[in-house]
Amino acid sequence: MKKVTNFEELTPDKLRWKLDPEQIPFKTTDECKLCEGIIGQKRALKAIQTGLDIKSLGYNVFITGMVGTGRTTTIKQFLEKLEKEEEETPDDILYVNNFNSPDEPMLITLPAGKGKLLQESMENMIEMLKTNIPELLKSKYYTEKRDSIIESQQKKQKELLRNFEEEVAKEGFSVVQVQMGVFVKPDLIPLIEGEPTPFNKIEALVREKKLSKEILEDLKEKYEKLTDKLEAIFAQMKELEEETRQMLKNWDSDSITPIIKGAVSEIRAKFPFPKISDYLDNVEQNLIKKINLFKAQKKEEEKLPLDPFIEYRVNLLVNNADLKGAPVIMETNPNYVNLFGSIESTPTRLGMWQTDFTKIKSGSFLKANKGFLVINALDALVEPGVWPTLKRTLRNQIFEIQNYTPLYLISTSRLKPEPVKCEVKVVMIGDAYVYNLLYFLDADFKKIFKVKAEFDSEMDKDKDTIKEYTSFIKKICVEDNLNPFDKEGIAAVIEYGTRLAGRQRKVSTRFHIITDVIREASYWAKKEKKKQVSRQHVEKAVEERFERVSLVEDKIQELIEEGTLMIDTKGSIVGQVNGLSVYDMGEVAFGKPTRITAKTAVGRAGVINIEREADLSGRTHNKGVLILGGYLRGKYAQKRPFSLSASLAFEQSYSGVDGDSASSTEVYAILSSLSDLPLRQDIAVTGSLNQKGEIQPIGGVNEKIEGFFDVCKAKGLTGNQGVIIPHQNVQNLMLRKDVIEAVEKGKFHIYPVKTIDQGIEILTGIKAGEIKEDGTFEKGTINHTVDQELQRLAKSWKEFAAPSEKD
Repeated sequence: MKKVTNFEELTPDKLRWKLDPEQIPFKTTDECKLCEGIIGQKRALKAIQTGLDIKSLGYNVFITGMVGTGRTTTIKQFLEKLEKEEEETPDDILYVNNFNSPDEPMLITLPAGKGKLLQESMENMIEMLKTNIPELLKSKYYTEKRDSIIESQQKKQKELLRNFEEEVAKEGFSVVQVQMGVFVKPDLIPLIEGEPTPFNKIEALVREKKLSKEILEDLKEKYEKLTDKLEAIFAQMKELEEETRQMLKNWDSDSITPIIKGAVSEIRAKFPFPKISDYLDNVEQNLIKKINLFKAQKKEEEKLPLDPFIEYRVNLLVNNADLKGAPVIMETNPNYVNLFGSIESTPTRLGMWQTDFTKIKSGSFLKANKGFLVINALDALVEPGVWPTLKRTLRNQIFEIQNYTPLYLISTSRLKPEPVKCEVKVVMIGDAYVYNLLYFLDADFKKIFKVKAEFDSEMDKDKDTIKEYTSFIKKICVEDNLNPFDKEGIAAVIEYGTRLAGRQRKVSTRFHIITDVIREASYWAKKEKKKQVSRQHVEKAVEERFERVSLVEDKIQELIEEGTLMIDTKGSIVGQVNGLSVYDMGEVAFGKPTRITAKTAVGRAGVINIEREADLSGRTHNKGVLILGGYLRGKYAQKRPFSLSASLAFEQSYSGVDGDSASSTEVYAILSSLSDLPLRQDIAVTGSLNQKGEIQPIGGVNEKIEGFFDVCKAKGLTGNQGVIIPHQNVQNLMLRKDVIEAVEKGKFHIYPVKTIDQGIEILTGIKAGEIKEDGTFEKGTINHTVDQELQRLAKSWKEFAAPSEKD
C-alpha cells in the first residue's frame, strides 16, 4: 500500500484571533467616551427609523432578533431621542355623563392640561353649590319669601274652610275628623239641640218617636248635598297645596337658578369648545331640576351608598398635563386590563353589581394615543383577548373601552362609552419564530405590521468596532460602578465577543452576555484588590461562568474517563472512528466524542442507518446518511451494481442524533470496513459531506475540538492526537488557551480537509488514490481496495442471489 505521511496542519496563530492591545487607542476605559448609541445594528436602526417616521396606517414596527442583541434598549433610546418639538402633545381624554343616555358616556378631548382643569372646575362648582345653596336657603331673604308664600296659601285654605263651616252650621251640621284605621278623614255630623249627633242615634230617636221621621229625611238630604260640597272643598284644598308646592318650586328656581347658571357660566367661559358648551347646558338643566339634592342634610347624605352628585363629575382617563411631545409607553405586562383598560363594577347593598362612567379606567394603549407603545410579542399573544383586540384597533384606528368578555359575568350593568379615535404606533419585540407564525397564519398581521427590524447577533470587526466595544465596556463600568478595564482586559472582552460570534471576522452583539462577563471580571479584580480589570480577570470570569453550568459536561467526562462511555484515543481499529457531537444545554454548549462504527456485507440494502431504524435519528441526520449513500454510488458504482449492505451506528447513544456533521465520519467508517484498513483512534472527525465528496462546514467547531482535547488530556496526551475539521471552519476557530498551547508543543494537531480523500489519508496513512481514465483506481490505494471489495460483493450477490433478485 502506498503510504502518506505529510498532512496539512494548522499553526497556532490560526487557531484563535487575538487582538493586539496596541490597536486599542486607550490605556484604560476611563479615557474613552461613554457609549451613547446602538452598536452594530445599522440595518435594524434604519428599519426602525423608517417605521417611526412614516405616519400612514399599518406602519407599525416588529423587532426581531436574539435575546440580548439590544432590541429593547435600542427602541428605548430611539424613542427617547425623538425630536419633542416635532411631535405635538396629544389631548387629554375624558368621559362625562350622558344625561340623555346614561349607558353611553360621552367622550371629550381637550388640549393637554385642560382636562385636569375641567375636572377641578366641576368639582369646585359642586362644592360651591353644596355650600352656597344651603346658605341661601337659610337666609332671611329666602325664608321670608317662602314663609310669605306658605302663609298666603294657608290663608286661602283657611278662608275656604271657614266659609264652608259657616254654611254647614247654617244647615245644622258640624265638620268632624273621623278615624279610619290609621287615617283621619273629615266628615259631617248633624247637630241636634246644638250637640253633634250621629245618624244612628237620630234613627234611634225617630224609633222612640222623640224626633220626627221628616227631620231625619231632611237631615240625610242635606248631608248628601253638603258631602258633595265637602269633596269639592277638599279638591280645592289639594289644588291649593299643589299650587303652593309649585310656587315654592318656582321660588327655589328663581332664587337658586342664578347661582347655578352663574357657576356654569364661569366654567363655560374657561372652555370655549362646542362639545363642552353642550355638555354644560345639560348640566345646568339637570341641576335646576334636582335642586333638592342641595337641601339634603349632611347626615342623610352620608347614608347614601353612592355620591349623589356623581352625574356631574368628570372622569379624566388620560392626563397629559406634564407631557411634552408624543407619549412613549413601555408596557411590561401587556394583559388585557393593563393594555386596554376596564370598566369596574361595585356591589350594591342588594348584592348586585353596578357601574357608571366614573368607573371607566384607561390602559396603556389609550395613554399612548398619538404616541408610541412598546410591548413584548409573546407576552401579548399568550394573554387572553389581547391580540384580537390589538389588531382590530390598529386596523380600524378606533378604540372602544370594554371589559374582556369573561369579565361581563360579574357585572349586571353595561356601558358603551363613546369610541376614541386612536393613532398609536405600536412596536412589538419578539423572535423570528413568533414573527413568522403571525406572518403566515394571520392575514391581518402583514397589513398592520409593515416594518420588520431584524437585529443581528454579530457585526463586522474593524477599528471602529473596537472603539465602540471599548465605549460599551466603559458604559457598563460607569452604570454599575465597576473597576476600569486596561488594554489587556478590553482585548480579552473583545476576543470573547468573537468567540460568541463564532467567526474570527465578526464580533457578537449579544450584549447581555458580554455585560455579565464585564461585571464578573470586575468582581474578580476587586477580589484580588486590583484597581484595573485585566485579561486574567476576564478569563477567570469566563471560566467561572462555564464552571457554574458544566455539571452535565463533567458527568459525561467522568463516564468517558472511567470507561463507561467507550472512547479510544490510541491505536487503530477497522470500521470505527471518533465522531464529534455538540451538547446544547441552553446555558452552555460543549463537545464530546462519540464512537461511530460501520459494518459492511453482501446485500442490496445500501446504507442502513441504525439510529433511524430505532427512531433516534433526526431529519437532518437522515439526510446526511442518504447523501453519503449517493456519494458512494456515484464514486464506486458507475459500471456495476451497488451490492452493499452497510450498517451505521452511534454507539452508546440513546437520546437521539441529529445534524449532518457526522456524515463524513460515517463515510470513513464504511471505507475502513470495506478496505479492511484500520482508522486512527487518536483522531476525531467532524464535517458534513456532499455527493461530490467535498467536506462542508459545520457548527460548534470550537466546542467539538475542545471536547476531544479534554478527553485526550484526561487519558494522556501522546503527541499524535488531533481533530480533522472542514477547511472552511478555520475562520471560526477561537480555541481555548490550553488547546493552543498543546498545539504549539506538538501534543495536539488540527487538520483542515477539503475532501473525503484527504481525510481518509490522515486516518489511515494510506494514499486515497485518483480515478484513472479507464474508470479504475490507482493500485495500492484505499479507493482501489474499496473498489475491489465492492466488485467482490457484487459477484457474491450474483452467485448467491435468487434468479428473480438477479434481474
